Amino acid sequence: MSIALTLGVAVVALVLFTMEWFPADITALSVMVALILLKQVTPQEGIAGFSNPATITVMAMFVLSAGVARTGVLQNASGWLIQWGGKRLSRQIMTLGLIVGPMSALINNTAIVSVFLPIVEDFCQQHRMSPSKLLMPLSFATILGGMMTVIGTSTSVLASGLSADLGLGEFSLFQFSALGLITFAVGLAYLSLVAPRLLPNRKVDDRGLSQKYGMKEYVSELVITPRSSLVGQTLKSSQLQRRFDVDVLELLRNNTHFPQPFADKTLAAGDILLARGGKQDLLKIRESEGLEILPDVQFGQKSWQADMGEEEGIAEALVISNSNMIGSTLKDMRFRQRYNVTVLAIRRGQELLRDRMGKVPLRFGDLLLVQGPKQSLVGIQTSRDLLLLEQRDLETLRSGKASLALAIGLAVVIVAAITDYPILVSALAGVVVMVLTGCLKPGELYQAVRWDVIFLLACLIPLGTAMQNSGATEWLAAQLTQLGGDLSGYWLLTFVYILTMLLTAVLSNNASVILLLPIGAQVASTIGISPLSVVFVITFAASNSFMTPIGYQTNTMVYAAGGYRFLDFLRVGGPLSLIMAIITPPLAIWLYGL
Repeated sequence: MSIALTLGVAVVALVLFTMEWFPADITALSVMVALILLKQVTPQEGIAGFSNPATITVMAMFVLSAGVARTGVLQNASGWLIQWGGKRLSRQIMTLGLIVGPMSALINNTAIVSVFLPIVEDFCQQHRMSPSKLLMPLSFATILGGMMTVIGTSTSVLASGLSADLGLGEFSLFQFSALGLITFAVGLAYLSLVAPRLLPNRKVDDRGLSQKYGMKEYVSELVITPRSSLVGQTLKSSQLQRRFDVDVLELLRNNTHFPQPFADKTLAAGDILLARGGKQDLLKIRESEGLEILPDVQFGQKSWQADMGEEEGIAEALVISNSNMIGSTLKDMRFRQRYNVTVLAIRRGQELLRDRMGKVPLRFGDLLLVQGPKQSLVGIQTSRDLLLLEQRDLETLRSGKASLALAIGLAVVIVAAITDYPILVSALAGVVVMVLTGCLKPGELYQAVRWDVIFLLACLIPLGTAMQNSGATEWLAAQLTQLGGDLSGYWLLTFVYILTMLLTAVLSNNASVILLLPIGAQVASTIGISPLSVVFVITFAASNSFMTPIGYQTNTMVYAAGGYRFLDFLRVGGPLSLIMAIITPPLAIWLYGL
């Protein structure tokens, strides 16, 4: 019964992770609570994930990565892409990979992609090429680079902790670096030589943002007539934007532009409102408020952006992975009041949202087309919730402390490599020094942590405990052993790699490791092969996720920004995944024994 209950919870979790009805961290929290209520773990075991060394280490590495990124270390390296990138796509991908890959071995790869995404977009604009040619290789190169050290990804840190719990010992900092270096080299060769023929050519940059988002039919000029009910009122008192699905972008009066905020400005006859809204809503406004819609001929061949004042701007902003906006709607968070800009459209992968946006819960990876005063757009550059897809102004970074932050990061690695202190201790010490030296402000420390990942780790660790306590791990290992009893060690490792890879495509990589690593270790012990080889194969298979935009966080970040379709990842990442499945098992046998 205990095995059935535990596996039942695991199956329900698998369905919830796959269907994405709830955020992954909420699903994980529900799993933890269910296991406690069903008495498959004790309350102490249920919350033990929050004090697990792997969870704390991942938390510390997020902070260290933020300290390095906040001081401009990564931006300074961007010049190498311009200097050595050349004009051929193969050389550009190779250069980009050689820059971001080694960085990902020591710095969280989501931080690297956050910094390099606008840099790559700017590079593509200068070379008049589509960002879709470089953004997917950017993501894949950071994934491959993250496997060169234990601290490169949260998955490796978690696998190290699980390995210790299973009696196999924690991983040393460079324990699987040889395997990571070889797979990185092979992967980068594929990305440079083969991927250029497979990468799509989308989102051409010679079009304006308004054309990319199809805004021509959604932005109109509304004239306030003398009979209009808006005369003598303010936008705030009229509640025009609340009653209709419209946003007023700018107020024009006698050829004078009034930028936001102008909600309290009294309206007069003859005023022109530049407004975003669908045709049906604009027609309703004309009927009820006495406004006139200027004909399209007023725009001529100009973009509607030409009607905005010189102080107004338009830009794209990405909802980043640790954003507080995820799960909230624009209306709930009072987006316009907070940032003094208006969201004109939301791009979610290939889906484009332009109606009823105030009621749409935001997701990680959403691209927001925003319009407002240029000074407000500059303010978004400093936001911890949004990434403006323009190069971050170096003046907003603590560039004077770049060398110090880099030295702290290297010291953390060196101490962990040459002393008996575990990476947990050196990482926490590095966090303290980052704050004391001013590389990070105390408030930024909490903003740097991806709390969704921390909760996912902490709340799923009890599932592994329940699998062990109930005997489910041994039962599943026995079934797997029976299934693969006639397989050689190589084919068994290959089977385990493919199984982990497919499970990661629908689950998070961390969840796959928690479920499969104990089972794999038990199978290895049963049939007499090296448990360490099995553990490394599972860790690499879970981390090297290329086939879907949701399999890894960096893939999600470039999904909408590159204008990719879901199948683009399968077309480019599928062959790379197959190559990794072919070479990783024999390399693990060669390096770590069978």
